[in-house]
Amino acid sequence: MLLSIKPYHLGADTVHNEEELVRLLKLRSQEAFTRLYEQYAPVLYGVIYKVIGDEHTSQDVLQEVFVKIWHSAQQYDASRGRLYTWMLNIARNAAIDKLRSKGEIMKGKIHMDGDVVYNEVGGTGMEQNTDTIGLRKMVSELRPEHGTIVQLAYFRGFSMEEIAKTLEIPVGTVKTRMRYAIKQLRDIFNR
Repeated sequence: MLLSIKPYHLGADTVHNEEELVRLLKLRSQEAFTRLYEQYAPVLYGVIYKVIGDEHTSQDVLQEVFVKIWHSAQQYDASRGRLYTWMLNIARNAAIDKLRSKGEIMKGKIHMDGDVVYNEVGGTGMEQNTDTIGLRKMVSELRPEHGTIVQLAYFRGFSMEEIAKTLEIPVGTVKTRMRYAIKQLRDIFNR
């Protein structure tokens, strides 16, 4: 379920922008947090569910994500990215961590149907996606064995060891292919 962005209404005050919402969150406004949850829970749940693929576990992870957002609001830095993107990263990382803790990555339960964040954001008209600098196009220009490694590492958050186990190749081969891919991406980016 994708979410549309609307102004927040907090009592007599209306929060018209992200800066005001962040300010209120940093002041520990429970009402602002409730609005944040109502606004973003469906899209964050979608990100988590696409990674995990289990409804109950995804709901648990969503709750953990919002607890982390509440406790980490003071650390959010708008100069490093939008609030929405920051929350998407927290959700994605929490979902991957849950799979890692259960050993699910090695069982092949991470869905390989594209970049979760890119797919969720792409349809919403939201501000941030992983293709802002044309990274998807650049990765598509790589040889398939190199592009797959970049996709697993960058878009999925796999470690080199997890990539090696998933692709059933030695870790050294993964590292060599990653070095080659990064060099090629640099060349493509600098054209």
